[in-house]
Amino acid sequence: MSRGKLELDPATVRQARSLARKVGRPIVRIAQRHTTVSVERATLRLAGLDGADAEGTPWVNRLVDSVRADVGLEHGVSLPVWDAVRRGEGADLRELAEKASAGSVRFRIPEGQDATRAGNAARRQVGAGIKRIDQRRKERERLIARIGDAPAQPWIYLIVATGDIYEDIPQAQAAAREGADVIAVIRSTGQSLLDFVPEGATREGFAGTYATQENFRLMRAALDETSRELGRYVRLTNYASGLCMPEIAALAGLERLDMMLNDSMYGILFRDINPIRTFVDQRFSRQVHARAGIIINTGEDNYLTTADAVEAAHTVTTSQLLNEYFAKEAGLEDWQLGLGHAFEIDPDIPDSFRLELAHAMLARDLFPNAPLKWMPPTRHMTGDVFKGYLLDGFFNLVGALTGQGILLVGMMTEAVVTPWLSDRDLALQNVRYVMNAAGNLREDFRPAPDGFIAERARTVLAETIDLLEQIAAEPGRAPLLEAIADGTFGLMKRPADQGRGLEGVAEKAPGYLNPASEILEEGR
Repeated sequence: MSRGKLELDPATVRQARSLARKVGRPIVRIAQRHTTVSVERATLRLAGLDGADAEGTPWVNRLVDSVRADVGLEHGVSLPVWDAVRRGEGADLRELAEKASAGSVRFRIPEGQDATRAGNAARRQVGAGIKRIDQRRKERERLIARIGDAPAQPWIYLIVATGDIYEDIPQAQAAAREGADVIAVIRSTGQSLLDFVPEGATREGFAGTYATQENFRLMRAALDETSRELGRYVRLTNYASGLCMPEIAALAGLERLDMMLNDSMYGILFRDINPIRTFVDQRFSRQVHARAGIIINTGEDNYLTTADAVEAAHTVTTSQLLNEYFAKEAGLEDWQLGLGHAFEIDPDIPDSFRLELAHAMLARDLFPNAPLKWMPPTRHMTGDVFKGYLLDGFFNLVGALTGQGILLVGMMTEAVVTPWLSDRDLALQNVRYVMNAAGNLREDFRPAPDGFIAERARTVLAETIDLLEQIAAEPGRAPLLEAIADGTFGLMKRPADQGRGLEGVAEKAPGYLNPASEILEEGR
């Protein structure tokens, strides 16, 4: 690999990646041996089952719960579901779900020819859904070729989320007209803890808008219209995290979203979701993202909201290396890795800007082909909008100096109010000024080989290797689980036998079948 501007020792970088593989590999084996209710529901969604009952419970939830009550999840839902369809228990998946929820269907695990025929039927129907994802990916590529792409990187990433999708749409279109390249619709507070995906267009979210298939469809259509108006493709982002990570990933692929927040440990650390549940779900969701051509954004910036940004800098780098390993193992390519980091050092610390620059340069040199996602200051925003605006300008300058791929727009009213449209306009002006004035400064900037910035980067990388070695030395078959339980990341202690969603995990039995997993594995 290129040594980059920091002149990092290639052997040291290889050692760091080798340790990340060593730590990550046991987690992948655990993920391969287990399934979850959300993985099984995602499979049914790929087969075309959508909608909800009169109480708002999705039919995929009803059907998976019925199968689980009769025969468990250890064999997956595909064999018992398509066996029931073949036996005439329902004309299609919707009717089967309706009858199952009424208690008028009993499921079994088919054997012999019955199992073969059920598996073939499941593969045909699920395969049609994955083919639809393939078509949406090609559609994106055609639109970019015909309309045009964002003229330069970093892509300017701006959050829009009022709770009402019909209010989000005009705000998102206005943001795109003012220069945003990526529109992120953040989710309603607490959606990550719902073990179901709401149905339909929603108008009642709290500090965000619910992630639903219909909301995805509406926003994507609106941004396509604006893309044609502006002559550049505007990308759409949402969140594939929480208890429904695999399902939301599938819906994102079906509705042609372009980016998804998808971190391997965020749900564990900051939402107390069971580690096994999270790792199983994130592997499947990333396989879907890989197939759909979706860029993932990871959440290392969140560590620095609970831990000191100087003392914990190496935990960010450690997580980036683990996220890279898990992502590539699932089939994602370098251009799809929006690895996260953030501008969160206390501005009153001497040389805070130089420290921020060192950390951002380290990320860029370690992952030269990844579109890194650089996050603005939040923790030390005090409500002083003038100081906040200046901090955001310094943040934008680091982005320009280090060639970040995805630059989230900082708001001077962070920690005061939900930003107004006028706040967003001022924030975009800040970005435009810095990029126009200094966007190419990276060509001229190279830190002194033995100076403060280069030394700080080497120190963080050395601490990263030390931490990975410590994790690898933890007892047990999956040392990373022990490290997470010990509070290594973000100061959060999350044992593997606790946390939300654990009851939705099942160890696979011999003969387990999931055609979605098979097709996604084959397509790599």
